[in-house]
Amino acid sequence: MQIKLIVVGKSKNQELTSLIEKYVYRINFFKNFKIIEVNSSKTKKNNANEIKKIESENILKKIKNNDLLFLLDEKGKNYDSRDFAKFLKIKFQESKTIVFVIGGAFGFSKDLYSKSTGLISLSKMTFSHQIIRLFFCEQLYRAFTILNNHPYHND
Repeated sequence: MQIKLIVVGKSKNQELTSLIEKYVYRINFFKNFKIIEVNSSKTKKNNANEIKKIESENILKKIKNNDLLFLLDEKGKNYDSRDFAKFLKIKFQESKTIVFVIGGAFGFSKDLYSKSTGLISLSKMTFSHQIIRLFFCEQLYRAFTILNNHPYHND
């Protein structure tokens, strides 16, 4: 059983990276989890559609046919922490690998949307890609603590 978080671009903020690494370490007590960074293709030469296409192709190279693919997207389904934990429990029964993706600044290509299993929204607000990495890792850790009756989560 494995969970992957694919993200576009590299995090330049050491403080955030350090916090994210702490959650990655904690999550790995429950399930095999890793973050995979793919290159951003944001340049002045490329327009938004070209950037989305290139980034989506880079993302798809990291995904296998039998992986469950969920895009983190503001148009996705919202979960509270307990419902997200239940969602994960169900998805673990469907596939050996669950992949979540944080896209680049311009979002995802139509091709990537069509290959996804579903969309998940962490908030209706817009956050930087580095902050979303931290939020997602914290929520993933929280979900595992809920599923394992660990006292981290309080209702």
